[in-house]
Amino acid sequence: MRIKELFESYNPCKQNLIRPYIIAEAGVNHEGNIDLAKRLIDDAKEGGANAIKFQTYKAETLASKDSPPYWDTSKESTQSQYELFRKYDKFWKNEFELLKKYCDEADIEFISTPFDIESAKFLNDLMDVFKISSSDITNKPFIEYICQFGKPIILSTGASYLYEIQEAVSWIDKYKNPLALLHCVLNYPTLDENANLGMILGLKKAFPDKIIGYSDHTLPKNMKTLEIATMLGAVIIEKHFTFDKSLQGNDHYHAMDKDDLKYFNKKLDRIFSLLGRFEKTSLDVEILARKNARRSLVAKRDIPKGKIIEAEDLTFKRPASGISPKFIDDVIGKRALADIKEDEILLWNMLA
Repeated sequence: MRIKELFESYNPCKQNLIRPYIIAEAGVNHEGNIDLAKRLIDDAKEGGANAIKFQTYKAETLASKDSPPYWDTSKESTQSQYELFRKYDKFWKNEFELLKKYCDEADIEFISTPFDIESAKFLNDLMDVFKISSSDITNKPFIEYICQFGKPIILSTGASYLYEIQEAVSWIDKYKNPLALLHCVLNYPTLDENANLGMILGLKKAFPDKIIGYSDHTLPKNMKTLEIATMLGAVIIEKHFTFDKSLQGNDHYHAMDKDDLKYFNKKLDRIFSLLGRFEKTSLDVEILARKNARRSLVAKRDIPKGKIIEAEDLTFKRPASGISPKFIDDVIGKRALADIKEDEILLWNMLA
């Protein structure tokens, strides 16, 4: 499914769980190498992602030179946001056009998060949806600029109070852009005890008309975090993605790789196989049980021909090949048309 189709088809009034749209967040894990970026695209496709997402920025428009880190500096030692972003801001319009074309050939959706007006402008020609980072949730002029493209928006809500999310939603709703909100904890990496997946339910309650998803920064391990998020109703799942989790720095250390993604998709296969249908009905595999495990009205004692049936004449036993016990009130008071032996299953043609 394409992300545009998800927005067009999703009905928030239906509370059924659906298989999530998976975004492999490559970010800048290509480290400025176009061949590595293509490898990330291939790996994401092989792992079963619906989309791969990059980040588009220039350090000088994103962070001041005096911008302290907010990540685990034992994993990423760079002490300045500006210096970190300078390492990875080599891609611009031409490179992203090339990556968009490569994604189309690989049959995986291309997305990139813009962090400035100029990148948002040229990315508009390459994407069906805009992703806005948690860090820009209070950036009203930037959000309103993106809204003017008239496309669906995915907004991460990391480090936000509810009132801040409500403010951002009000700015977007003014333009009537379809909107998805992603629960996110803006902490790298996020410890399991800080994941607060219950906030997915909080967002669903606070914004019942919006698509709700989850952007994950926990360590991938057995992918249980994403599994639980899905069961809580996350419609979009986003997680950082790398070709090598052992690499130092940036977003490699808390990212999933293609094997993690394959494992998660295998778990989703199992989950949705177990979930099956959401509208309660009897299944074909239960036909024999309906016939043999349910009960019929049975003669509790010999009932001679001509006798008026009383409650004391009846009991109920398996199988369900005779008159259902739900018709007991209709049977009582009828007359036996022939002798009915003890333990005989009652049929309608025995009664008048």
